[in-house]
Amino acid sequence: MKVLKFGGTSVGSAQRMKEVAKLITDGEQKIVVLSAMSGTTNSLVEISDYLYKKNPEGANEIINTLEMKYKQHVDELYATPEYKQKGLEVIKSHFDYIRSYTKDLFTLFEEKVVLAQGELISTAMVNFYLQECGVKSVLLPALEYMRTDKNAEPDPVYIREKLQTQLDLYPEAEIYITQGYICRNAYGEIDNLQRGGSDYTASLIGVAVDASEIQIWTDIDGMHNNDPRIVDKTSPVRQLHFEEAAELAYFGAKILHPTCIQPAKYANIPVRLLNTLEPTAPGTLVSNDTEKGRIKAVAAKDNITAIKIKSSRMLLAHGFLRKVFEIFESYQTSIDMICTSEVGVSVTVDNTKHLNEVLDDLKKYGTVTVDQDMCIICVVGDLEWENVGFEAKALDAMRDIPVRMISFGGSNYNISFLIRETDKKKALQALSDMLFNG
Repeated sequence: MKVLKFGGTSVGSAQRMKEVAKLITDGEQKIVVLSAMSGTTNSLVEISDYLYKKNPEGANEIINTLEMKYKQHVDELYATPEYKQKGLEVIKSHFDYIRSYTKDLFTLFEEKVVLAQGELISTAMVNFYLQECGVKSVLLPALEYMRTDKNAEPDPVYIREKLQTQLDLYPEAEIYITQGYICRNAYGEIDNLQRGGSDYTASLIGVAVDASEIQIWTDIDGMHNNDPRIVDKTSPVRQLHFEEAAELAYFGAKILHPTCIQPAKYANIPVRLLNTLEPTAPGTLVSNDTEKGRIKAVAAKDNITAIKIKSSRMLLAHGFLRKVFEIFESYQTSIDMICTSEVGVSVTVDNTKHLNEVLDDLKKYGTVTVDQDMCIICVVGDLEWENVGFEAKALDAMRDIPVRMISFGGSNYNISFLIRETDKKKALQALSDMLFNG
C-alpha cells in the first residue's frame, strides 16, 4: 500500500480538490493524508488570537468570513443536491463548534481544538466528493489512532495497533482519507505533531502500515540542483539519499521538513516528492540508496551571522570550547557551522534574538568579532573523503569569491562555504557551472 500526502495548496479550492481526486483514483488501495485548505490555519490562528484577547466579536467576524468561503467551495465542489447538503451540514457543524469557544475561557487546550478543525473539514469535503463520484472512500479519523507520548513524541506501537483496527473496519475501501498534523496527546487531549506537520503524519502512517512508498505531493516542482529563481540552467534532481535531502531541507530547500522523513529513513521506506501541477513528472525519490561519486545539488541559507572568538588562553587549554558552547546553549541559540584553530573558534548562527547577550558573555573569554548579512552555500552529494577531487572543484568554482569559513568533514554529504549575502548569486552560478554544466 502507498501513502500519499497533499498539502494545503493542493486542496486549496474546489477545482484543486477535484484534481487531487483524479490523481488518487487509479484502482490501487491507498491512504491519503490531507492538510487544511490553504489559508485556513492562518484564519484559525487569528480567531484564537481574538479569543485569547477576550474579543469574541473580532473572532466571530473571522469565523463568519471563513464559513462563507467554505460554503462557496461546497457549491462549486458537488454536483448533486444530496452531497451539497452533506457538505453544508459538515461546514455548519464545525463552525458552530468553533463558535462555542467564543463563550468560555480560552486556553492553549481550546486553541489546539480550534486549529484541528481545518484538517477535519478538508478531509470530510474530499471524502464526500469521492463518494459522490462513486469511489469506495472512507474517512479514517486521525484522532482515533495518531497519538504522542508524555514526551510529545509519536507513539509508534499505539499508532500501528489503532490504525490497523481502523483499516480492518473497511477492508473493501479503495481510498482511506485521513487528517495530517492533528493527533491526541498522552492525556487524550487534541494536540498536533508540531514539527513537519502533515509530512510527518504521512511518514508515521507509512511506517505503521509498512507502505511500499510514501508520496509527498506539493505544487513545487520537485527538488532542483540549484535555485531556479537565481541560477540559469538548473535541472531536477531525480534521486537523493535521506541524508542529502535533510541537508538540502536544512539549507533552504522548502520542499521537505528534515524531521518528517526520519521515521521513513529508519524503516527504509522510500519517499517520493511529486508535483500536483505536473503529475506525470517522475519527481524526486528519497531513499537510503546513495548514487556513488555524484554531487546532487547546491543550496543557500541567508541571514547568517558569523562570530569569531580569539584568545591566547585557548592555546593548549582544555574546557575552552565547552565554555563557549555553554553560552550559546544558555541563550537557546543553535550553531550552524564551526571552524577552529589553536587560538580561535568561528561559528555561525541564524537566530540573533539573544545576540547581544551572547556577545557580552563571549567577551569574558577572548576578543570577539562579528560579521552580519552573511550566507551559507552548501554543496550536497556523495562527499566521502576518499572521493578525490570534488572539494577541489567546489573550491575552484569559488576562486573569485571571498570565503569567510569552510566546513568539510562533519558529514559525508556536504561542503559548506560562508560568504557575504551580496556574493550569493555569483557563488551559486559559479558552482552550478562548475559542478553541473561543465
